[in-house]
Amino acid sequence: MVEDLLDPRRSEPPFIADEREMLENWLDWHRTTLLLKCEGLEEELLKRRAVPTSLLSLHGLVRHMAEVEQGWFQRVFLRQPDLPYIWSDDDVEDKEIAPLDDADWEADLRAWEAACGESRAAAAGRDLDDTGLKNGQEVSLRWIYVHMIEEYARHNGHADLLRELLDGTVGW
Repeated sequence: MVEDLLDPRRSEPPFIADEREMLENWLDWHRTTLLLKCEGLEEELLKRRAVPTSLLSLHGLVRHMAEVEQGWFQRVFLRQPDLPYIWSDDDVEDKEIAPLDDADWEADLRAWEAACGESRAAAAGRDLDDTGLKNGQEVSLRWIYVHMIEEYARHNGHADLLRELLDGTVGW
């Protein structure tokens, strides 16, 4: 049986809460899960593509999620479509994920943490029915929260497998 990751920075959201509290807590739970999956590894292992046929690494996942945070909360919700990407490039697919040869883990981790903070600030005090704009279509903050939880859940599954392949550490 796989044990839960126990860490005081991550607690399961309450079983009963209002919708906003539930969404915010689950999103933060998943953000912290990704961080925990990366902790305790040397930079070389964080960059390693543990599955040879995949571009994914833990470091790349953190960079990808920084772009996703910025994309949904800044570009879409705050309607800032011209905001420069952190690493992504329209001419280079998956640039934030690979290659990572010259990437600096500590700087990239700080960029992800900053993106998470900017996301929290963008949503603070806003109604779940408030909307941003994605490809000319209105999208609610509620939809963005649900999508972000789904995005982190999917990539945390990847992170779980990558971490197990890198050093045998398991736990959710």
